[in-house]
Amino acid sequence: MSPDILMIGSFLLALLLGVPVAIALGLGGLVGIVSGLSPDMLATFGTNTYNSVAKYPLIAIPLFILTGLIFERAGVAASLVRFAQAIIGPRHGSLTVVAVLVCLIMGGMSGSGPADAAAVAMVMLPSMRKAGYPQPFSAALIAASSSTAILIPPSIALILYSIVVPGVDLRALFAAGLFPGILAGLSLLVPALYLARKFGWENPEESERPPFWPSFKAALPALFAPVIILGGLRSGLFTPTEAAVVAVTYGVIVGTLVYRNLSFRNLFDLMTDAAVTSGVVMLIIALAGIFAWAGTTLGTFQHLADALLSLSDNGWVLLGLVMVLVLIAGMLLDAISIYLILIPIVLPLMNHFGWNPVWFGILLAMNIAIGQFTPPVAVNLMVTTRIANIRLEHTIGWALVFIAAMSVSLLLVMLIPGIALWLPEQLGYVVGPW
Repeated sequence: MSPDILMIGSFLLALLLGVPVAIALGLGGLVGIVSGLSPDMLATFGTNTYNSVAKYPLIAIPLFILTGLIFERAGVAASLVRFAQAIIGPRHGSLTVVAVLVCLIMGGMSGSGPADAAAVAMVMLPSMRKAGYPQPFSAALIAASSSTAILIPPSIALILYSIVVPGVDLRALFAAGLFPGILAGLSLLVPALYLARKFGWENPEESERPPFWPSFKAALPALFAPVIILGGLRSGLFTPTEAAVVAVTYGVIVGTLVYRNLSFRNLFDLMTDAAVTSGVVMLIIALAGIFAWAGTTLGTFQHLADALLSLSDNGWVLLGLVMVLVLIAGMLLDAISIYLILIPIVLPLMNHFGWNPVWFGILLAMNIAIGQFTPPVAVNLMVTTRIANIRLEHTIGWALVFIAAMSVSLLLVMLIPGIALWLPEQLGYVVGPW
């Protein structure tokens, strides 16, 4: 049996047996080294794991994870929900608009879908239940809306993509994700508003509109967070990694001095949680380095890319096939694992067909976002259903509706690259060849 098959097969078998993704990646890499290279190459284990994580931009990941936790527990979501309700007012489906809008804004603070899902669900689910929305519908909508965090800058997944794909400007990726993220959010509103009006959920006469100016004043510190992060990046005041430090600092100030929902004891607990989460992420990245080195040295990734190229000479056919593969992977794996596993395989395809790397990165992110609320794994759905105290399978019907809606926005960005590339081009960022 060839080393390629042994490496990929051992990795997939480990996943099927329930082995954690990080360990499965490391195990697959070790099997590839032992079966296809000299056993002496096992000595590279330490060097490869270290080189995988010893990259300056990766510092931003634990810091943005901490930022998300700080804003989640500082009460930011509650102030944003009240402000959004003051803008939209009582009407059929207004709470669906509020949920999507708040998820988009929260995505501009943390870059993490599960963190946004938890923060918004804690505030929105009781209100939507009181207004007559079925809990499975509400949980599915919030899970789908929070998945846009992977697109709205700062996105942890896009940070990793900029590291894995050489020569991609992270600022261009951040700018490119903004309009597709908004488009994805709007695509979810179409079926949500239709269903709310069809079934008569949320009687406007039974809802109260919060006063605008007090709500705006309370939400202003939260609204400034994305402005500070993106404004600083655009002006060149700080790099994306430095932006993560600024975001944490601003979050601490807002949480302790403005909203006063955080104490120094809370901050210690938050840093502990962020360290644990970051440790899991970094372990995946480190052991994926073994898998990537073995696959590159053996030529496994090139062989897989050649096999895909042999299926068709049409770039659009293969792009559609890649999107299907990424969607399936998104149903089973987290975004970080998908980038680390699939990008070495699809990178030769991207170079062969001349796909724009920034546009292609956004397509991958949109596809992974759909996977975050697609069963059986559906990490965002797991969060919202746990908070709603319902079973995940009760949400499948509603989730399918939102999967179809966001797939339409993915198709639009695929057919019209300018949706993603216009803003970074206007801002003067390098978006690569087309």
